[in-house]
Amino acid sequence: MKALITGINGFVGGYLSEYLLTCNMQVFGTYLNKIDKNILGKNIKTFKLDITDKKETLEVLKKVRPDYIFHLAAQSSAAISWKKPQLTMDVNINGTINLLENIKELNLDSRILLIGSSEEYGFVKSEDIPINEDQELKPGNPYAVSKISQTMMGQVYSRAYDMDIVIVRAFNHIGPKQSPVFVASDFAKRIAEIEKGKFKPVLLVGNLEAERDFTDVRDIVKAYYLLALKGQKGEIYNVGSGKSYKIQYILDTLLSLSNVDIKIEKDPNRMRPSDVPIVQCDNTKITRLTGWEPEYSIEETLKDVLQYWRQTV
Repeated sequence: MKALITGINGFVGGYLSEYLLTCNMQVFGTYLNKIDKNILGKNIKTFKLDITDKKETLEVLKKVRPDYIFHLAAQSSAAISWKKPQLTMDVNINGTINLLENIKELNLDSRILLIGSSEEYGFVKSEDIPINEDQELKPGNPYAVSKISQTMMGQVYSRAYDMDIVIVRAFNHIGPKQSPVFVASDFAKRIAEIEKGKFKPVLLVGNLEAERDFTDVRDIVKAYYLLALKGQKGEIYNVGSGKSYKIQYILDTLLSLSNVDIKIEKDPNRMRPSDVPIVQCDNTKITRLTGWEPEYSIEETLKDVLQYWRQTV
């Protein structure tokens, strides 16, 4: 079986490619910028691709003709989407349309996993926590809007053209190698830098009261694989741990693992224009279908994240 991962050089792509290889799949990937072959391994064939270029996307699909497609290529930061909304829409919406149109034109029978986000749910009332797949969508940032559009396009193509599309709404995932654009990795990187004397022992933070459902990336990719095998065509599945943690807890846990005293200071520039108070996943649908459950605790994950940055900075 051949699997194509778009955006294979991203945070999740590396972990997913490794996992699919252990499942005896032949793995192909696309990337936009530089790629580290040593990280991905020698058994993965990669193609440089701008997903917003329809012709380039067509050529890759012609060469691979994959059985499974994991569509990870995206502008995946809500924070960056405020600064670059046009880029976010172009990559996340037009890039997905290019992929789906080319699959349709080539008459491929690939199973396609479209990766959405819990950000699509936006502002959820406390009585609606945990969030299931039927929750009303109230996007709070441009990234969320782009992912809602991707989801809707996936459903339209699935119904109109009988394409084999499964849609994921992934909640926050963290782990070693994640970009410091994201909060846990940001905290861990700065703590590691402070421990090595590269910065004064001061850590700037944004909103620590927001609660998020964090899942280890190594658990996330297993969920993606199971949904690729067992997910029902046209259906949406939440993927998350089912537990929420305040950003304050993430910070406190990382600080408890540090060997230096660090002062915490609020930074207004780290506050988003719009932020969701609490996000917690109802993962009943995927667990009932596949039996998937997270294996890593939040404490184990954060320990691994900090250790990664200690070895990297």
